[in-house]
Amino acid sequence: MEIDFSLSAYRIFNAVAKTENISMAAKELFISQPAISKAIAKLEQNMSVSLFTRNSRGVRLTEEGKQLYNYTKVAFNTLKEGEDAMKRIHRLGIGHIRIGVSTTLCKYMLLPYLKSFVEENPHIRFTIQCQSTFQTLALIEDGKLDIGLVGKPDSMKDLEFHKFDEVQDIFISSPSYIENLNIREGGKLTNLEMFERGNLMLLDEKNITRLYIENYFINHGIRTEQILEVSSMDLLIEFAKTGLGIACVIKDFVKNELADGSLVEVELSNKIAKREVGFAYKKDHATSDSLQKFVNKMESIALTR
Repeated sequence: MEIDFSLSAYRIFNAVAKTENISMAAKELFISQPAISKAIAKLEQNMSVSLFTRNSRGVRLTEEGKQLYNYTKVAFNTLKEGEDAMKRIHRLGIGHIRIGVSTTLCKYMLLPYLKSFVEENPHIRFTIQCQSTFQTLALIEDGKLDIGLVGKPDSMKDLEFHKFDEVQDIFISSPSYIENLNIREGGKLTNLEMFERGNLMLLDEKNITRLYIENYFINHGIRTEQILEVSSMDLLIEFAKTGLGIACVIKDFVKNELADGSLVEVELSNKIAKREVGFAYKKDHATSDSLQKFVNKMESIALTR
C-alpha cells in the first residue's frame, strides 16, 4: 500500500475533520473546495479506508477517520507550540552560550564585562567551564563549547579569533622575600641572579602562559633551577604575597598590590612581549543569534579599551 505522507494532505484532512465542513475548511486554508475534495479522496485511496461520510450538512468522521484525527490533532498542536516557541525565542532573544575560559581570565576579564551583556540579554543562558586554554580549544574543536576566552595560540587551525585585549606578563615578589634571599645568598643579588637562585613560581606545564614564559627564558638564555608549579594565577599572587618566591603573573591583575607596595616587580633587562587575549570559535560553526550578539558586544567593548 502506497501512503502519501504529504504534510499538506494531512493539514487539509485535519481542517475538514475539525470543521466538519469542506466549505469552511476551504476558507480557513485559502484553497478551493474541489482541491480539498481531491486531497481527501487521494488520502482515502492511499490508506484504503473511508475517512468521512458525506451528508447534506457537511461531512462526519468515520471510526477510522476519528482515529487518524486524534493523531493529526496532536501533531498539528505540537507544530503550533513549536512555532509559538520559535516566535518567543526571537521576541525575547532566548538562547544558550557555552563558554570556556581559565579561572583567571574568567575572574579578571570575562565576569566584569559579562554583567552588562546579561542585563541587555536577560533570556540568554550561559554555561561557563573553567579550564586551561588547551582544554578549552579542544572542547571547541569537539563541538562541546561554542566559544572560548583564551590566550592567542600559535596555531589557529580552523578557529576564528577576535582580539579582546593585550596582557603584559611580569615577575613579582614580596619585598620581604627579596630581602631574605639576599641575606641567604650573602649579598645583594642582581635581578637575573634572583631568577637563577631563587624560587620561581609558574603555572603548570599544561598552561599556554607557561609555554610562553618557557620560550622567553630559552630565547634570552635565562637559567632557572627551582620552579614551583601552581595551578592558578590567583594562587601565584597569594603565594608571592606570602613570601614564597618570585611569581609570573599578568600585570593588570596585581596593580593594586604594586600600588600599595605589598608586591614589587622584579624586572629583567628584556621585557616580556605582550600577548593577545581574545575569543575563539570554529570558523565553520553555524553561529547562533545569541553567540553573534555576544561576539559583537565583546568586540565593541574591545574597541573602547
